[in-house]
Amino acid sequence: MSAGTLYILKVSPRSFVLEDLIKHFKLDVKLTDDKDEKYHAKFPLDKTPAFLGPKGYSLTETIAIASYLFSLVPKDQLGGLLGKNAQQYASILQYLSLMNQEWLEAVVPMFYMAAGKVPFNKKNNDEYSNKAHTVAKILESRLNDFTYLVGERLTYADIFSAATVSLGLQSVLGAPFLKQYPGINRWFKTVSQAPFWEGRFKGFEARAEPLVFTPPKKEKKKETTPAPAAAKKEAAPKKAAATEDEEPAAAPKPKHPLEALGKPKAPLDEWKRVYSNEETRETAIPWFWKNQYDPEEWSLWKVDYKYNDELTLTFMSNNLVGGFFNRLSASTKYMFGCMVVYGENNNNGITGAFLVRGQDYVPAFDVAPDWESYEFTKLDGSKEETKKFVDNMFAWDEPVEVNGEKREIADGKVFK
Repeated sequence: MSAGTLYILKVSPRSFVLEDLIKHFKLDVKLTDDKDEKYHAKFPLDKTPAFLGPKGYSLTETIAIASYLFSLVPKDQLGGLLGKNAQQYASILQYLSLMNQEWLEAVVPMFYMAAGKVPFNKKNNDEYSNKAHTVAKILESRLNDFTYLVGERLTYADIFSAATVSLGLQSVLGAPFLKQYPGINRWFKTVSQAPFWEGRFKGFEARAEPLVFTPPKKEKKKETTPAPAAAKKEAAPKKAAATEDEEPAAAPKPKHPLEALGKPKAPLDEWKRVYSNEETRETAIPWFWKNQYDPEEWSLWKVDYKYNDELTLTFMSNNLVGGFFNRLSASTKYMFGCMVVYGENNNNGITGAFLVRGQDYVPAFDVAPDWESYEFTKLDGSKEETKKFVDNMFAWDEPVEVNGEKREIADGKVFK
């Protein structure tokens, strides 16, 4: 019988440290980032990580979940991760609380402001920065004289703290932070190479320059020549004269250019229903090729982001896709597609496949202001290589091949 299900957000240190704990000790716990009906029924705050065990047992909060997961590990396999006595265990809990509450509650808001996810406020940002550096000084004071945070062996205090520090190193703190705190630098290099991580931090590098908020450029207003005043017309006999306050009748709402193609033989609604409710590989994809794809009415397009070298964290790349999809909403009736983020933090890219009404991609995509940030390649649906690519974009269950190299899919979104 399974020990339970852990709902996670893969890019969050609060989650991925638990994910690696489960993998390292080979615990029989299912990992998922799919918030299903059971999740919503048990966790009204809608936050991860969240654990659902047998007989309805549930837990939230990363420290509590870690404590339960460690209880599933035989004591002779713990290797000192929970300390050697009650005092060390209490000290471990102290660092877990410090990093979970004080550190992350400073670094995460800084990141959200720098990334433009929430409005930037300099006063708040400075306060968060001061708080983060206060915590860093606490760690540095300890690590000036000791190899690890608790005792002289690696403990879960080091594991969890390194996970949370990595978020700052990849975003708002970067390499300058490590230069400022040499003790933390040495400690992070040591802890990140521990077997516990199963290679998660292999090739890890701190961001060269910290991520900072950049105010959007203000567009210059275009100067326009005022239109000449309309000549007054004499009122027709027995009709009231029009007043100056009368507004002209609203112009009819322009139709989407693809509406001129008329209704297709196979509307998208049925395909979207099948995709959403059936097994993707087993049922939905075969249905797509048999019932939906008609090369006379639809075209297939490979869509690639042009500026992959500017991408950083994978969840930020996925948010970029989400924003693009939101701006494509005017074309929902005329296309369906999936885009994925492949690779890892600071080395990832965006690609995807779309089914588009008609034979031209421009009318469908130019409703989004940023559509020119993407490259569009028409695909031949009769070729097996095209089908293989499209199938994988719809299923996300196999690596993406980029320049002859296979890259794992980290995340993705569906446009429907």
